Amino acid sequence: MTNHTITALVTGASSGIGARVCELLVAEGVQVFGAARRTGAVATIDGVVPVRLDLEDPQSIRAAIRTVTDEAGPIDILVNCAGYGEFGTIEETGIDDAKRQLDVNVFGAMQLIQEALPGMRSARNGRIVNVSSLAGEFSSPLGGWYHASKFALEALSDALRGEVGQFGIDVAIVQPSYVATDWHDVAMERLAEASGAGPYAHMASAMRTYFASGRVAKQMSTVDEVARVIVKAATDTKPKTRYRVGKGANVAVAMAKFLPDRAFDKLTAMQFGYKPAPQANEPSTLLV
Repeated sequence: MTNHTITALVTGASSGIGARVCELLVAEGVQVFGAARRTGAVATIDGVVPVRLDLEDPQSIRAAIRTVTDEAGPIDILVNCAGYGEFGTIEETGIDDAKRQLDVNVFGAMQLIQEALPGMRSARNGRIVNVSSLAGEFSSPLGGWYHASKFALEALSDALRGEVGQFGIDVAIVQPSYVATDWHDVAMERLAEASGAGPYAHMASAMRTYFASGRVAKQMSTVDEVARVIVKAATDTKPKTRYRVGKGANVAVAMAKFLPDRAFDKLTAMQFGYKPAPQANEPSTLLV
């Protein structure tokens, strides 16, 4: 990128993928600021400067960028790694919970980018890496709001790439599949709260059983594998626009793209073990 000391800001740095990205960037000689709501864990990572960041608080976002730029100048690399999965049916997930999902996974990340871009433009140099998911390529039941957040992140990243390229700034997306972190535990807790009882309970139970099974464990990438791809996206001279990570990731995207929608729906139902809920009567046929 340039010959000066490179400065990076990594969100979600208190644990998991974000923490490992920080470690790997430090090993590359990058000056790293690790952002999180709770900075105690970040402070234990050698060579990383902790920065408090709450992605639901616009003032916190502005303050985080000021902290970095006041100490190190314009940010060269911004890695949006923070996020979580709000799982539950569309009907049963509260709108406040849905808004929080978008605030953290989309709007918070975008405001962080907005605050970092003037410095990048002035330096005519920068790299933005948005950690998305295969969930940004296709959707499935019980995770609609999470998928929506990743669809939005993908669309905004593509638009942004076309806007900022003229200033020497590039944008890359990393799309992990299943990763061996506690992300799935949190997502399944959210699912149980929203849809663990009621008309969709059988679907929620099937998905929770699926994620607790050994089949998922065999498909999971390690934190290190994903973090190394993120660092590659952040430091490659000519980065790809998308980096997919995980066993069968390209196959899953191809199936979603080329199979008829209803065929993909059936495969998804088979994968998670959904079974139709008992019905008192057969549904009527609507003629339109």
